[in-house]
Amino acid sequence: MKEEQLTVKKFPNGYCFTTIFVLFVVGCLLGTCYEEILTFTKKGIWESRQGLIYGPFNPVYGIGVIIFVILLGKHDVKRNWYHTYFYCCLLGGVTEYILNWAQEIIFHTHSWDYSHHFLNIGGRTTIPFMLFWGILGLFVLKILYPFISYLLGQLSKRIGYILFTFLFIFMMFDITVSIFATIRYAMRHEKIESVTVIGELCDQYYPDRYLKKVYPNARIKKD
Repeated sequence: MKEEQLTVKKFPNGYCFTTIFVLFVVGCLLGTCYEEILTFTKKGIWESRQGLIYGPFNPVYGIGVIIFVILLGKHDVKRNWYHTYFYCCLLGGVTEYILNWAQEIIFHTHSWDYSHHFLNIGGRTTIPFMLFWGILGLFVLKILYPFISYLLGQLSKRIGYILFTFLFIFMMFDITVSIFATIRYAMRHEKIESVTVIGELCDQYYPDRYLKKVYPNARIKKD
């Protein structure tokens, strides 16, 4: 009886929404760190590579991480590692391609263009980057996913839900604000006046000069 009560008090972990969402946030954070370190090694300067307005979060990597976990994580222990690597290469490349395309369609901007890279696919991803996504997928499924699941399982149910609720609300706010601010950024470039309160707030608090500091690598799509 005591053992059952102790189990109930533990925060949910393993293959569940809470674990997957936390992995999304961790992926966003690690992706930003990786991009900024890579930029520093190339340019010798620290430059923002975050994808959201508040905090060092890059959703491209976060989405990649949760796609690996959702599609491959549940039965990963039954699969050979080289099969996992191959699937992660494909999933990573397809995800990067779709996100780049979606950014252009929705926000009329693009944050990466691989048109001049070796073995690129439509300028949206490349074969070498897909091979890197495979390595990242192995890291996520073999190391990060079990480690985060273990840490969450050490939290009490009460503390875990308090922390998770705060993190969830903050990330949803950050994502929503970033989407509206970026859409309005593209609309200003097209000389479209704001006709809503949300648009006016974006113009006031997230003008072009502000967003260019947050997203120095973002470029307006040329028609």
